[in-house]
Amino acid sequence: MKIKYKINQNYNFVSFKKKIDNTFVYEIEKIHSDKNILIVYDKNIQSDFIKKFYDSLKVSGCRIFKLELEGKKKNKNEKTLFNILNFLLSNNFSKKSILISIGGGVLGDVCGLAASLYLRGMIYFHVPSTMTAMVDSCLGGKTAINYNNIINSIGNYYHANHVFIFNDLIQKLPDKEFLAGIPEILKCGLIKKNKIIKLLKTEKNKILKRDFDILKKLIFETLITKIFFFKDDIYEKNSRLSLNFGHTFAHAIEMATAKLIRSDFLRHGEAVGIGMMCELFYENPRSKTIEILEDVLQNYGLPIRVLNAKKYNSLSLQKLQRYIYQFVFYDKKKINKYPRFISLKKIYSPKIKEMQNLDMIDHTIYRFLN
Repeated sequence: MKIKYKINQNYNFVSFKKKIDNTFVYEIEKIHSDKNILIVYDKNIQSDFIKKFYDSLKVSGCRIFKLELEGKKKNKNEKTLFNILNFLLSNNFSKKSILISIGGGVLGDVCGLAASLYLRGMIYFHVPSTMTAMVDSCLGGKTAINYNNIINSIGNYYHANHVFIFNDLIQKLPDKEFLAGIPEILKCGLIKKNKIIKLLKTEKNKILKRDFDILKKLIFETLITKIFFFKDDIYEKNSRLSLNFGHTFAHAIEMATAKLIRSDFLRHGEAVGIGMMCELFYENPRSKTIEILEDVLQNYGLPIRVLNAKKYNSLSLQKLQRYIYQFVFYDKKKINKYPRFISLKKIYSPKIKEMQNLDMIDHTIYRFLN
């Protein structure tokens, strides 16, 4: 199974692989490179996968380097970016060299940015290692680092030549990491008509058992939906903004919980699930789509509130609410003084709007806090 799409006169691909084999190496060999490859990988990925990946590339006759990093949110910064760039410079990589990243959203975003900046652009392949990366950040060309505690505040657009989704990585994901991809999948099922919601409901048992045939269908539907929104709007001026459904609140929730609790308190996908409910509630507290969301999220054991515990006192809750409210106004989609969000009055019909009702923003945060 393969996805092929065209951006700026160039074809890009997504391939689904049950295991590392010669067909994967053939895709590398097809690229006209100078045979220098840097593999940047997350240290938390199983060493046997990295070894198989490295060994498979050796038969291509390329000169291969490895750089181990840690893909935590706190490392999505300029230090990690320049660590990669310095390695490329010190080992005399060229524009025709290949950078391959193996990691989640953090490493994929930073490596994509490094590939775009090094000599104004080098060959870039990506192997997403988390479900959220496989169904969202691996595609679309968004690259970034966080700066001054603001998510994705420095970045650009640079598309991977080829994305490879490996079953080996899916099977070894911790449950929390695997399930964190579900909200991003569900998001694509709500903003465009497709088979996603039906698959999530009817194939739940197979999805939870990580049946690769079903997961391929689910990931395929999600990525095809994403391509539909960004292929004619690469720089996010219009239709692509729909893919931000839930993210105005989600990024604010992520930043606030990282500041007051801990950086990994919520995975990005978990925050998106809550963020989608917030955006629906902000526009219409009686929205029936909230029930669809809650039903799917709860069926997959995902959070439907920022805090699912009683241990936080009222002062802590007030402080967290205040920080989430503050960070909502850091929204990158904002073009005037008000943050913008994706309105979904009618399922499959997303629209971009401003949040001008400040009291309702605050009420919405309170509603989904605890």
